[in-house]
Amino acid sequence: MHRRQFMAGSAAVSLAGALPAYAATPTGTADAALRAMLDRFFYGRLDDAPEQATRLGLDTGPRAGLKARLTDESAAGRARDLARAKAELAELSRFDTAGLSPSAKLDHEVVTYQLTHAVAGAERFTYGSSLGRFAPYVLSQLTGPYRDVPDFLESQVRVRDAAEADAYLARLEAFPKSIDDSTEQQRGDAARGVFAPDYILDTTLRQLASAMDKPADQTVMVATFAAKLQAANLPADRVALATAIVQQKVFPALERQRALVTALRAKATHDAGCWRLPDGAAYYAAAAEAATTVAMSGDEIHRLGLAQVAEISARIDTILKTQGLSQGTVGERLVALNERPDQLYPNTDPGREALLAHLNRQIVAMQARLPEAFATLPKAPVEVRRVPPTIQAGAPGGYYQNASLDGSRPAIYYINLRDTFDRPKFGLATLTHHEAVPGHHLQVSLALESTEIPLIRRRGFFSGYSEGWALYSEQLADEMGMYDGDPLGQVGYLQSLLFRATRLVVDSGMHAKRWSREKATDYLIATTGIARGRSQGEIDRYTVWPGQACSYKIGHTVWTRLRDEARTRPGFDLKAFHAVLLQGAMPLAVLERVVRQRWGLA
Repeated sequence: MHRRQFMAGSAAVSLAGALPAYAATPTGTADAALRAMLDRFFYGRLDDAPEQATRLGLDTGPRAGLKARLTDESAAGRARDLARAKAELAELSRFDTAGLSPSAKLDHEVVTYQLTHAVAGAERFTYGSSLGRFAPYVLSQLTGPYRDVPDFLESQVRVRDAAEADAYLARLEAFPKSIDDSTEQQRGDAARGVFAPDYILDTTLRQLASAMDKPADQTVMVATFAAKLQAANLPADRVALATAIVQQKVFPALERQRALVTALRAKATHDAGCWRLPDGAAYYAAAAEAATTVAMSGDEIHRLGLAQVAEISARIDTILKTQGLSQGTVGERLVALNERPDQLYPNTDPGREALLAHLNRQIVAMQARLPEAFATLPKAPVEVRRVPPTIQAGAPGGYYQNASLDGSRPAIYYINLRDTFDRPKFGLATLTHHEAVPGHHLQVSLALESTEIPLIRRRGFFSGYSEGWALYSEQLADEMGMYDGDPLGQVGYLQSLLFRATRLVVDSGMHAKRWSREKATDYLIATTGIARGRSQGEIDRYTVWPGQACSYKIGHTVWTRLRDEARTRPGFDLKAFHAVLLQGAMPLAVLERVVRQRWGLA
C-alpha cells in the first residue's frame, strides 16, 4: 500500500459498497451513530486513495472514476490528508461514548489512537512521511512512485473492457506528475538536509535506470498493458498511445528525478541512522513507537534484543550439535548450513520455479492443519509469486498482499528471488508460515471478512500487532508439529526468531547508537548466518524504515506472553484465543487489555 494512503496505521478496507450484504448493523443508537461516522471517514479517505480502491475492487459504481486516478503526491495532497485526519480526530473526540457497547468503545478507542498518533507525527516531523508509518526519505529503494506505480499497474490494474483500458491510459498519463511531485518534495526536504545515505541512493539510481533501460514499448507499463488488452480481446491500437506516454512523458520525468538523485548522491554521507536528521533522536523514538505501539527508548530496544539473541542462539546451538554441527559460533555454523548444496535451489529460472512450487505445497500442507487451531478460516485463497524483477533489487525478502474483495485476485505472498542463495531450503517453511498461513493471511483476511467490525478497522494495520502475530504464527507451526522429523526445518524457524531479535539490536544500533551500515551488516551476518546479500538488503531496509523492524519481536513477545497467561485459566481453548483476530488489529496495549478481560487475567 502507498505509504500515505489511509495514514498507514489507519489503513482500512471494506466489504460494504462492493458487497453490502456483508455489513453488519450495530445494535443501539449510539453504536449506529459511531458506525455511520467511521464509515463516512472510510469512504472519505477512499476517495483520495485510488490505488487502494483498485486493490480492493472498490473502484466501481459511483467510484468508478477512481480507476483513472493516482494518489496526489503534491504538497497540497499531503496537506489535505493531514487536515482530514485532524478534522476526523476532532469529530471523534466530541463523540459521547457513554452509550456505546463494549465492541463499539473498542472501535472508538482504536481509531482515536490511530488518529492521535498520526496527527502528532505529521505535525512534528514535516519531512518524508510520518502520517502513520515513518519513512524519512521521499526517494529510496523502497519509497517513491517511480517504483510503486509500475508494479501497481502490472499486478493490480484490470483491463476487461474499453473503459478500463482508457482508465489505464489515464493513470499512465498521471504518472509523470506523481514522479515530479515526489521529486519536488524530495528537493524541498534535501534543502533541510533530509535525503538518504549514499548507499541507499546508489540502489535508488540503479532502480531508476532499470525503469528506463528498455525501449518504451518493452517496459512493464506498456508490455503488461498490451498483454491485458489481448487477454480481453480488445484492439491493440491503445498500445501505441501507452508507448508514446512512456516515451514522451514518463521517461523525461524519470530523467528529472534521476538528475536530482544523482546530485544528492554527490553530497550524501554514509551515516546510516536517522539521528543525523532534524530532531533525529525524537524522530526515531516516534518511529519505533508508531511501528510497535510500545514506547521504548533506543537503549531499551537494544538491551531486549541482546537478551533475546543470547536465549535463541542457545536453543539453535543445542539442535545443531545433535546434527553434528558443533564447530564455530552459531552464526558460523548457520553460514555453513546455508552453503550446503543440498540446501540450495539453482539460481536459475527453473530453480526459482521449483522453489515457488515447493512454497505452494507448504501452504497446502498447513491449510489442511488450520482447523486444529482456528474455528474460523478465511474465504480468500493465497498463492506465492516472485517479487517482480524490476523492483527486486530494493524490495524486502518477502511480503503479503491481501486479496481483492470481489474475488478477482487472490491474496499473494511475494518472495524475493534475486538470488536463491538468500533463501536456503531449511528456512523456507517458516517464511511461508509467516507471510501466508497461519500468519498474515489469516490475520488480515479474518479481519477483512469480519461482519462485526466497522469498515475503517477491517484493514486497520498496527505493525506490532500484525508482524507480532506473523512471528507468533511461526512458533505456532512448530508447536503444531510441522517440523516433526525435520530438525533443520526447526533450525530454520529458530533462525527466523533469531533474525527478528537481531533486528532489535541493529535497528537501535544504527538509529540510536550511531552504528555504521557495515557494523550493522557484519553483526547481522555473524549472529544469524544469513547470507550477505540478503543481510545487506535487510540493513538497507532498516535504514529507510526506522523502527519498523522492531515491531516483529516486540509484538511476538506480547502475543506469546498473553497466550501463555491465558492458558493458565480454566476452560482455555486455543481456537477461542485465536478468535481475537476477528476483532481486528489494535495497539498492543489494547490487545493486552482485551485478552485479559476475555480470560479473566488479573
